[in-house]
Amino acid sequence: MATVALRSSEGKWIMGSAILASAMAFIDGTALNVILPSLQQSLNASGADLFWILNAYLLMLAALILIGGSLGDQLGRKKVFMIGIFIFIAGSCACGIAGSVTLLILFRIIQGVGGALMIPGSLSLISASIDVKERGKAIGTWSAITTMVTIGGPILGGALGDAGLWRYIFFINIPIGLIALLILGFKVKESRDEDKNRSIDYGGVVTIALGLAMLTFGFLRVPAMGWANWQVYMTITLGVLFLATFIMIEAKSKHPMMPLQLFSNLTFSGANLLTLFLYAGLGAGMLFLSLNLVQVQGYDQLQSGLTFLPFTILMVSVSRFAGALSDKYGPRFLLIGGPATAGLGFLLLSLVKQTNGPHEYWTTFFPCVVVLAIGMSFTVAPLTTAVMGSVSDHFSGTASGVNNAISRIANVFANAIFGALAVLLFSGALQKELKQMPLKEKDKQAVMASAVNLGNAKVPKGIDDSHKSMVIKAYHESFISTYAMILRIAACLGFLAALMAFVFIRNSAVKKAG
Repeated sequence: MATVALRSSEGKWIMGSAILASAMAFIDGTALNVILPSLQQSLNASGADLFWILNAYLLMLAALILIGGSLGDQLGRKKVFMIGIFIFIAGSCACGIAGSVTLLILFRIIQGVGGALMIPGSLSLISASIDVKERGKAIGTWSAITTMVTIGGPILGGALGDAGLWRYIFFINIPIGLIALLILGFKVKESRDEDKNRSIDYGGVVTIALGLAMLTFGFLRVPAMGWANWQVYMTITLGVLFLATFIMIEAKSKHPMMPLQLFSNLTFSGANLLTLFLYAGLGAGMLFLSLNLVQVQGYDQLQSGLTFLPFTILMVSVSRFAGALSDKYGPRFLLIGGPATAGLGFLLLSLVKQTNGPHEYWTTFFPCVVVLAIGMSFTVAPLTTAVMGSVSDHFSGTASGVNNAISRIANVFANAIFGALAVLLFSGALQKELKQMPLKEKDKQAVMASAVNLGNAKVPKGIDDSHKSMVIKAYHESFISTYAMILRIAACLGFLAALMAFVFIRNSAVKKAG
């Protein structure tokens, strides 16, 4: 189809609709992190419930985002994009009125279905519609603004959580989605790949969804049941088998949702490995930093959200510039330096111990957040450019879907694996703390029983008043120890992402944008 200039009227409408719709999905991927304490209290949710509320949404994104991209190529990018927005609005409205944990998890699944159709649709619409000479800048603009709202999600969530209005995190999607639908309906032309076969890879959809769900369930059961429990090893084994079956189906299918031949391009493979490692680290790092600030460091939820404001400002300031640099010089060196710098940011964050509250933010967390933000700012746009530029144009939607699926899979596994690991680390650290405390054995057992709630653990009833402060300190010290270990693992994942770029990504494999 004919392309348009980025600054043309049609180009601006395309960018506006893509950014608005994507923003909804990305906000809901991060906004709940900060307000988990409010949600936990309002719905009487356990620690495991919280991880499922996060993962129900991410699971559907990871499982269906692949088919979302290919459906757009086959049936029309604008059409599938609009269907996704409508489903997402409906799911958001339902989440806002959910009266129980079970209902909220169910409605988050509906949101994830809508998001799976929206997110790849936005990028493939941009890639297919904007002139190739300006495509890097367009993707950089999209990356900057959507990442801004992703990181801005905790700020919004914190403000609403402190006001007792956490449900409005979902309701706010309704007007945004309606505006995007109106723009698409009246101002944006349809775009599709006319040569694409319209068969749908149902086998791939089912096996990847079951595989991810089984693995997530298994890892989240580890803290409560232990590795030797049949629920754990059976579900993890089934998850691995389903994912292996998914790969076999994709290899044999005439019209796979994830064409394996795309991975014959080492740059495409390297970019997706980079995505897997970096976004797993980012997901774990942001989640546990938010929990640390609210539950241990004494920040309220808005203050916790505002700690990410430097991240937001740098993303807006730098991402478009990084996209232009990627167009001019190629993405390789940016994709080596960016993740390595982000890894350094995680490492510095892991060194921050107990502080005296928000007034010490500027000398403790702030420098570390700035380093992390610089690393991510120089990564996001070049990474997207590398993914989209390493495949032929008619695979643009599918490539976008694969890369976004990888980032959601990374977040799913980060929540499941790091969630389970955190409980185990927290329990181990707490046991060491309790050995030094003059408590009765039954009181120690009661203290340990609260470990599944991590930093939100409460002093059990019956503990003598003279010992309560000691128990609270033990909880805090144990969580900080756990947080430090998780952030160091996140740092290693950032460095590993940089290594993937160094080994696999080549500028010569990425289509030149000018």
